[in-house]
Amino acid sequence: MTSVVGLISLVGVVSLWVKEKFLRKMLMALVAFSAGALLSGALFHLLAESLEELSATMAFGYLLVGFVLFFIVERFLHWHHCHNGRCETHPFTYLILFGDGIHNLIDGLIIAASFFVSVPFGIVTSLIIIGHEIPQELGDFGALVYGGFSKFKALFYNFISQIICVVGGVIGYFLAGSIEGVIPFILPFAAGGFIYISASDLIPELHKEPDLKKSLNSFLFFIIGIVFMFVTKIVLGG
Repeated sequence: MTSVVGLISLVGVVSLWVKEKFLRKMLMALVAFSAGALLSGALFHLLAESLEELSATMAFGYLLVGFVLFFIVERFLHWHHCHNGRCETHPFTYLILFGDGIHNLIDGLIIAASFFVSVPFGIVTSLIIIGHEIPQELGDFGALVYGGFSKFKALFYNFISQIICVVGGVIGYFLAGSIEGVIPFILPFAAGGFIYISASDLIPELHKEPDLKKSLNSFLFFIIGIVFMFVTKIVLGG
């Protein structure tokens, strides 16, 4: 099942048959969707689940640690990849891959743990994860291309990030008993990273659109991203 989740990252392959002009028009919408999905997923999925096991003070504390760490990582990437304020590739692309890698590792651990409960429960859990991963991966792909990656490079690195889910599944299979207590601490940390990427990198990109009609269109996709992740939590996650 983790292998199936890992292959979801290739959803962006459809862009290889899309005309470049149309893709450029869609990029800002995908960036907006990604911003909304990351923000909503962090709050309604990752943070909400961690609060079931941790106190509010501890959960928000780990969230803040994740937020600050992603800030430091981005500054490091900016110093090493940008010269005179010019970046061939925006540092937020690497943050998206890093944050998504952590998220996918957690997904793999959760899938492995759920199959230890029962096979039907494992299948349902996997379907829930697939349900919110497909649109989020499409949004991430658009953000990577917007940030300077070629379509092939975005597909490749997104695939590498997503396949970490398989690594999480293997770890979860062999260490199911010892890692269960660690997951609640990782969840808010990843949430802090997603909130940072959305609020500090992607949303400011949306403000750069001067055209009112295009700006409203981006805002609509931002709201769609938020609502989609919220709905998957209510309908699929309970």
